Amino acid sequence: MKANVHGHKETRTRTGIKVLLTSLSAMVAETSTFPIDLTKTRLQLHGESQPLSSSMRRPTKSFRVAAGIVRDQGVSGLYKGLSSAIIRHLFYTPIRIVGYENLRNLVSADGSLSLSSKALVGGISGAIAQFVASPADLVKVRMQADGRLINKGLQPRYKGPFDAFNKIVAMEGLGGLWKGVLPNVQRAFLVNMGELACYDHAKRFVINNQISDDNIYAHILASIMSGLSATMLSCPADVVKTRMMNQAASKEGNVMYKSSYDCLVKTVKIEGLTALWKGFFPTWARLGPWQFFFW
Repeated sequence: MKANVHGHKETRTRTGIKVLLTSLSAMVAETSTFPIDLTKTRLQLHGESQPLSSSMRRPTKSFRVAAGIVRDQGVSGLYKGLSSAIIRHLFYTPIRIVGYENLRNLVSADGSLSLSSKALVGGISGAIAQFVASPADLVKVRMQADGRLINKGLQPRYKGPFDAFNKIVAMEGLGGLWKGVLPNVQRAFLVNMGELACYDHAKRFVINNQISDDNIYAHILASIMSGLSATMLSCPADVVKTRMMNQAASKEGNVMYKSSYDCLVKTVKIEGLTALWKGFFPTWARLGPWQFFFW
């Protein structure tokens, strides 16, 4: 009996330490790669609802977007919304990592799952975590997008993350914090299918086939492969998520998109199919280093 109690205490302690370490690692990874994430968000909103013939729809490059932000707002402009991103990871990352490991061990005691099983377990853990963290993600997207208002000499909608939470609840109700949650959860499911499952599988493949020992090289290879697979799978859902989250209802209650499906259809119809992969390269460029810093 005492052995069981002691075992449970040790398990809770290990889990608590893991939650703390994953949160700290996520904060470092998010801070290190946040300028790339902000650039991605701006690209996903670039030329929104502008027809292909519009001058606003001219393709723009990641470096040009980032350089424009620095020129207009200084280097600090690249970190607009960082505080809400950190708040998000205090919930999202521990839930998805601990959840993934627990689900994986529940399905197979030795953790030896097929790639499809890892993908499913990773997707489920990511979707649950994203649902919980979606309000912080919404605030992050809106604060990142507000930089466009500053460029035009206008006041941003929110002074900070807590001001954003208060105003969104006051103007849009508590449910407003979960606006865009469907594509957000879909994106999380797809990202984690590619990220967690592919990273885990790729690293074991590299080590088991003696391509590399369990060292930094195996880590880099697994990060690159998992980042690419996650980006390819999730980019369309990410574009829809960003646009749904950024739209705030007017005083009359009017919105640009009535639903995620409406956003998807209008984006493709007006901007073309390739608009669903806006921000592809900064997304991939971010996921690789993010994985490296985190894992």
